[in-house]
Amino acid sequence: MRFPIIIHKDPDSDYGVTVPDLPGCFSAGTTTDEALTNSVEAIECHLEGLLLDGEKLPAPRSVEHHQADKRFAGGVWALVEVDVSKLSGKAKRVNITLPERVLVQIDAFAAKRGDTRSGLLAHAALEYVAAHDDR
Repeated sequence: MRFPIIIHKDPDSDYGVTVPDLPGCFSAGTTTDEALTNSVEAIECHLEGLLLDGEKLPAPRSVEHHQADKRFAGGVWALVEVDVSKLSGKAKRVNITLPERVLVQIDAFAAKRGDTRSGLLAHAALEYVAAHDDR
């Protein structure tokens, strides 16, 4: 999942990071690179906590959705990738059937991104469920 974050810097402080889609999820770093790296860790930790509490994972909204919020004025927007398929859970082998042409596309896309077939399918399924779950 790609989460929008807002990076802000006050005089005499480190770079702060806010994750608008995850209330209470914040991070920081002495450089922008460190702030970006630390934000992924903060998001993973926050999502892990939600999963352990039995809550559903929120679907990230677009940067455009959040830009009108005055709390984020003056910050710099970025998107960070978080692999939610690796959070909270033991892997379980399943058997699925897909058309060969779809499997070829999945494998090619996963390879391009340095991912595995299983990782890509888990990631895609979780994003789809989060975006379409109306609970």
